[in-house]
Amino acid sequence: MKLRYLWISLFLLSAVSLFIGVTDISPAQLFNLDDTQTQILIHSRLPRLISIVIAGMSMGICGLIMQQLSRNKFVSPTTAGTMDSARLGILVSLLLFSSASPMYRAMTAFVFALAGTYIFMKILDKIKFKDAIFIPLVGIMFGNIIGSITTFFAYKHDLIQSITSWLQGDFSMIMSGRYELLYLSLPLLVLAYIFANKFTIAGMGEEFSINLGLNHRQVVNIGLIIVAMVTSTVVLTVGLIPFLGLIIPNIVSIYQGDHLKKNLSHTALLGAVFVLICDILGRVLIYPYEIPIGLTVGVIGSGIFIYLLLRRRTYA
Repeated sequence: MKLRYLWISLFLLSAVSLFIGVTDISPAQLFNLDDTQTQILIHSRLPRLISIVIAGMSMGICGLIMQQLSRNKFVSPTTAGTMDSARLGILVSLLLFSSASPMYRAMTAFVFALAGTYIFMKILDKIKFKDAIFIPLVGIMFGNIIGSITTFFAYKHDLIQSITSWLQGDFSMIMSGRYELLYLSLPLLVLAYIFANKFTIAGMGEEFSINLGLNHRQVVNIGLIIVAMVTSTVVLTVGLIPFLGLIIPNIVSIYQGDHLKKNLSHTALLGAVFVLICDILGRVLIYPYEIPIGLTVGVIGSGIFIYLLLRRRTYA
């Protein structure tokens, strides 16, 4: 799939997304909108579109970085406990800093997401049986342990409804003033592109990296910081979007190969296109109601994940 086709798909789907909703806005009315339509377009649909594109790009690249550093195609923020750790951080921020600004909550979620990802990578180093399927299963179990701790304390402090709002990804509440935190992801994506070649070398193993004069630990830490920061901002703003960081890099590697720097732009664009498709489906299937993005991505993503597992077995 050539890059220009992804750009064309992104542009067309973005245009479709802007004109889907309960309030009727058509392309023919674009230059003749009344005050209500203008407010909806500027303060609701444009912020929603921007957040979809940024979240799709960000989570796709996070999955690509994690798969490269762990040398496992089935590792992602979903299967490494990163998202669950970020949600635990959000709970801690609600308990300790109930009136804190979104930036303080994002930093708390970032610290927990980084710690959770770091613990998973340490567990990964200790595992001798490094089967491609076994590693993400360990990550899922690790994430479920963290999720159980979060649920326990949320029930204990009567915050289960607040935490549940971050359990399911949803773009319906995105409006001006509630999505700008996602802009923090953009410089981190640029940083990921700058370090792409170093991530590729680091993914070949510590001894190989050191022989080439690379500070392996430093590069891995930079990768984990990027993943943790991006994941925490997405979870805090949008919620959990399962399987996105898992399936998008795998799809790109099927037709593009495993060159990380060459795959970054494809992964970012395909992630945005995939989330746009799922969001549009969620808005039209039971119109005028809406299916949360976490559910549509979860259903479609789980199907693709099963296909990838079967494909791996076929070509093993």
